[in-house]
Amino acid sequence: MGTAPFACRSCGETAVQAVVSLGEIPLVNALVEPGETRDVPRYPLDVVRCPRCTLVQITATIPPETLFRDYSYFSSYSSTFLEHAERFAAWSIAELGLGDKSLVVEAASNDGYLLQYFVRQGVPVLGVEPARNVAAIANAHGVETVDEFLDESLAQRLVAERGHADLVVANNVLAHVPDLHGFVTSLGSLAGESGLISIEVPYLCDLVDRLEFDTIYHEHLSYFTLTALMHLFGAHGIAIRDVRRLAVHGGSLRVLASRDGVRGEAVGTLLNEEAAWGVGDSARFDRFAADVERLRRDLHNLVAGLVSSGSSVAAYGAAAKGVVLANTCDLDAGLIQFVVDRNPHKQGRLMPGALIPIEPTAALSRERPDYCLLFTWNLEDEVLAQEASYREQGGRFIVPIPTPRVLA
Repeated sequence: MGTAPFACRSCGETAVQAVVSLGEIPLVNALVEPGETRDVPRYPLDVVRCPRCTLVQITATIPPETLFRDYSYFSSYSSTFLEHAERFAAWSIAELGLGDKSLVVEAASNDGYLLQYFVRQGVPVLGVEPARNVAAIANAHGVETVDEFLDESLAQRLVAERGHADLVVANNVLAHVPDLHGFVTSLGSLAGESGLISIEVPYLCDLVDRLEFDTIYHEHLSYFTLTALMHLFGAHGIAIRDVRRLAVHGGSLRVLASRDGVRGEAVGTLLNEEAAWGVGDSARFDRFAADVERLRRDLHNLVAGLVSSGSSVAAYGAAAKGVVLANTCDLDAGLIQFVVDRNPHKQGRLMPGALIPIEPTAALSRERPDYCLLFTWNLEDEVLAQEASYREQGGRFIVPIPTPRVLA
């Protein structure tokens, strides 16, 4: 019995085109307990693009229950993300006139990192977070959160109980969703006829231009441009009113949408820019694939060369992108002595596949490795400020993306 052909998650097109293959790697949050000897499962990480709606996506679909019911990512451990969230909350409250009679609902609300800023201003909120361990922390901190996956059934139930939301937020979650149309339908149901939908997604054009291939992993099923989002939301009668480019997560888009309202000038401008960039051009993605192969090789050779010359190398950030870099660039515990991370839920465990031990950040100044590979390169300024003492002791950071470089 043959395997069914892969169909685009947005438009159903089966004649998708290959972009790049990153081989088989573990799930990025499948951390390994000390003493565990068996290898964690690995899954193919193959990227394709749809020639009809332009959506870029991976072909493997891991069940959401496997990925997100027990989750080790907590947004509140990054001051950069907290500052970003606080600014958005302040803007939303002022722009929409939100108050004690309003309602803000966030899908994939994590540990309440964003909704807490609405709570502080007296705006009623409701988080929807399927990771039970993470949702429990949000509730303990006073951010009302239901520990379920958002689907149309849940959306209708919440509307029946609480009414339509004035603001529906879905930040860094659309890429995780296997059923794109079901999820967008749910957002529309929560917002009703007049609510505003705000979505943030990592921006594909930035990913390609900056060679951010380490943001490609099994949790991220889809990689969006505005062009692809227009196809998706248009199918549900939801109009994209405004779009903004953001620096967060290595380059993101914030899209504002609703069932009413007029499309702003920024939307047309970015659509034209994407067409000129080559959003529908296979040659653009062929160059990306070749550049990724070169970067993978160069990063491995840099680290291996340092180790072979007698230098010690550690890493900073046991984040998803670190797992991708370690596994696709052959950077295992034989090359990277340890990785430090601020998240206590990760400390004492091992990165999947590469089996690099995860230590508290204090280990960096205590052990004083000659070099520290910055897996979380998107937080470069934040990390360098936090680890000034390590640099003062002579430690040097390596930034891997888009070209490996050693900081002075």
